[in-house]
Amino acid sequence: MKQHPRPLHRPQRGLVLVLALIVLVALSLAAVGMMRGVFGSNRVAGNLAAQQATVQAGDIGIARAIAWLEQQAAATAPLPASAASGAKADKLNSLYNSITQGAMRYSATRTEPGAGQSWAAFWGTLQTAGLVNNIAADANGNQVSYVIQRLCSATGDPVAARCEASPSQASGQGNSVSNTAGIAALSQTYYRITVRVQGPRNATSFIQAVVAI
Repeated sequence: MKQHPRPLHRPQRGLVLVLALIVLVALSLAAVGMMRGVFGSNRVAGNLAAQQATVQAGDIGIARAIAWLEQQAAATAPLPASAASGAKADKLNSLYNSITQGAMRYSATRTEPGAGQSWAAFWGTLQTAGLVNNIAADANGNQVSYVIQRLCSATGDPVAARCEASPSQASGQGNSVSNTAGIAALSQTYYRITVRVQGPRNATSFIQAVVAI
């Protein structure tokens, strides 16, 4: 009776197949992880770009606020002693009191967020008070709004309202600041401009600038 030898390589073939499947699964998992990493990096880069775009868009609000303040300050310049009584009286106090109606909104006093309150939460209070100026959204979908606040504790004349101001002195003789003959000059009042920008990808930025006018 003739006997046929048993093949010895079949178990090896089965083992190779199992190893190949394990390697294939490992490569698939590595590929999925790499794709997720690439997508995550792209998302972070996109969010950073959107955040940077909102910051750049905020410059528009600051520029408009400064232009308006300079225009109003020129119209409310103190009258010289030789000026006729009552001249420009209707324009003297346009920055002394808050403006909550019309095309431009303005606060003659400073207000701050409460303890533990963020500017994002405080913004609703400013909107309710009618102090927020809005600009139409740009081509990139950035919505700019801003608030102008005079850094004073009360309305009215800057001196009586205890406004924060830059010290200034005009020297009557010589160039020395310590000259006793110097004549005190009117100082510039500080104004705070707070800009809020809402952009795509839920990006929201707050920008503040303090100007002396």
